[in-house]
Amino acid sequence: MSIFKTYKKEMIWGGKKLSLETGKIARQADGAVIAKYGDTEVIATVCASKNPPETFEDFIPLTVNYQEKTYAAGRIPGGFFKREGKPSEAEVLTSRLIDRPIRPLFAKGFNNETQVVCTLISHDLETQPDIVAMIAASAALTISGLPFLGPIAGARIGYIDGQYVLNPDMKAIKHSQLDLVVAGTQEGVLMVESEAQELSEDVMLGAVSFGHESIKPVIEMIISLAEECAKDPWEVKQEPAEYETVRSEIMDKLGDEIKAAYQIHEKLKRQDTIAAVREKAHALFADREAEDAVCDKVFHELEARIMRDAVLNTGIRIDGRDTKTIRVIETEVGFLPKSHGSALFTRGETQAMVTATLGTGEDEQIVDSLAGEYKERFLLHYNFPPFSVGEVGRLGSPGRREIGHGKLAWRAIHPMLPKFEDFPYTIRVVSDIMESNGSSSMATVCGSTLSLMDAGVPMKKPVAGIAMGLIKEKDKFVVLSDILGDEDHLGDMDFKVAGTRDGVTALQMDIKITSITTEIMKTALAQAHEGRQFILNKMAETIAEPRAELNKNAPRIQAFKIDPEKIRDVIGTGGKVIREIVEKTGAKVDIEDDGTIRIAAVDQDAGKAAYDWIQGIIAEPEEGKNYLGTVCKIMEFGAFVTFVGKTDGLVHISEMAPYRVEKVTDLVKEGDKVWVKCMGADNRGKIRLSMKRVNQETGEDAVLPEEPKKERKEKHHHEKKAEDGAVMNQTGEDLAGIFGDK
Repeated sequence: MSIFKTYKKEMIWGGKKLSLETGKIARQADGAVIAKYGDTEVIATVCASKNPPETFEDFIPLTVNYQEKTYAAGRIPGGFFKREGKPSEAEVLTSRLIDRPIRPLFAKGFNNETQVVCTLISHDLETQPDIVAMIAASAALTISGLPFLGPIAGARIGYIDGQYVLNPDMKAIKHSQLDLVVAGTQEGVLMVESEAQELSEDVMLGAVSFGHESIKPVIEMIISLAEECAKDPWEVKQEPAEYETVRSEIMDKLGDEIKAAYQIHEKLKRQDTIAAVREKAHALFADREAEDAVCDKVFHELEARIMRDAVLNTGIRIDGRDTKTIRVIETEVGFLPKSHGSALFTRGETQAMVTATLGTGEDEQIVDSLAGEYKERFLLHYNFPPFSVGEVGRLGSPGRREIGHGKLAWRAIHPMLPKFEDFPYTIRVVSDIMESNGSSSMATVCGSTLSLMDAGVPMKKPVAGIAMGLIKEKDKFVVLSDILGDEDHLGDMDFKVAGTRDGVTALQMDIKITSITTEIMKTALAQAHEGRQFILNKMAETIAEPRAELNKNAPRIQAFKIDPEKIRDVIGTGGKVIREIVEKTGAKVDIEDDGTIRIAAVDQDAGKAAYDWIQGIIAEPEEGKNYLGTVCKIMEFGAFVTFVGKTDGLVHISEMAPYRVEKVTDLVKEGDKVWVKCMGADNRGKIRLSMKRVNQETGEDAVLPEEPKKERKEKHHHEKKAEDGAVMNQTGEDLAGIFGDK
């Protein structure tokens, strides 16, 4: 009899079996569920602190960690330590993907420190594990007893041959025009993340709706599991009475001042004014410790209420705009003299300084994933320093937010980049946010497009991005175009849409309420389309299409193919030859296994020198053609000359000069550069060369004097003997074998 009391639910979903099991592993966690889809398994655990803060907080200290164990795919980690280290970019992005839909669903007043850990323990290299991890996390939370207002579920939606596909596998998604992840509850959508190949707003909305319908059976299965094994619910602190007391007093005595502050359009001046009003609020409760302790929380809540009511009732926003107007945009390109491409994109009080750098194959990023190692040729890095919002902060490695924003911009730009075969460069874009007041990730998309076009990267079409917001109270809602930071912070939705004039390339949506309807999404997509056209028009005033030529600072890459059998000759023993080419010419040389060679050099002469060098190595001798060679060995009967790469040929003493030569050393010595004509090969395949038939000064064909009849006959005799397979010296001895032995 087993010591485990397990609970399990199964269903067929998207053509594969999906199962949820609990009770066997990690039994001391508040909730633990193993989700299995195909042969991909993720265990999700939930633990919450039993000692919450004494104060009432409208904030949950939630941490979500997704981690991949390499044993899941039967691999041993790379690196010196041979164990998993810090999270990879893919793990960070999956952690965010799970965090975003579950965070809004914790009950107000629950502020226990909570940790969700999702661990990939088996991977079939077909099923993408992020969806499995999200479902496992939702199930673990639902059975844990924590005040989680779920469950949720997620699904990946593809668009292949005009049809939506539920959870396409890792091979199929490569042929899909869409890679969209949607998460939500039974009632509505909470989160969307996608990359698209310039699809229409209607297709994108259809994908979200298809995904939402697809997750409902999974949510029902989680509920069914929870009905059998969920733990007793945790208690949630109720709001203390002093909250309502403070709320009433501040609104009665300072409400008008808060409203006036939110009519100030300039961000920093508005913040200073609000800070002054907040100090007055604290003064109201100077003698009441309990009320003063909650003053800041209540004041922030009133700020949100006042801002939201003003927008809903008047349609006028904090900075004086209506709901659809885009802030003033100013763009500039080429302002950094040494960069390959640079742009400054300013929209209101948000500013991105973006640079594009072009490199070669050796600059590609090597990514070690469970599916195997691969190379990434397009890199986009987003940086958000604290000075961009006028604050003091720590500078260090990028955080989750920076990685997430950078990936969103990457998804927006990536579909419009040229194919590697047409543009064989590694591309790195860096966005440094100089100012921020709303949607710096979308400013990054716009700035990235400008910098790439400034560099001369032949993008298919320009891409722009815009962030949409939402204010919703009961059945009344307003969608806001180009949101400010305060509207993002105090609003209900952050909906980012990027694309070209003709379609969407990336979409990301996060909801702070329990869900939104299809009507709201449709309205947001329509407004985003209008805003995107406006921004693209503004960008086109500065630069409308990629420059015809690459920036003068960028390397020029020349690509050509050689016989793969010749690769070893170009590389040389231990890389000696290729290193010498790079060191002496200053060009970069990349060689692929199929014989493709790419030469990159800023200096055109350096690139040509490297090209000529390689061509010299791989070239095959042509009969009747003149070559410049090097004398490599002296013999009594002639000189051996290296003339095409490592190819050697013999200049017989009779072919050294248009007169009788007594000693070879009278004319040449080892190391001399001489012009030779290829006379073809004898019947043993050995190359015959002539010096006398080439002008040694110009390399052109030489005009030989007519020889006396007797000498011509004697010469003919020697040549005939050579054709018969014998190499003769001046005494008529047969030197067969010496040629090959040199």
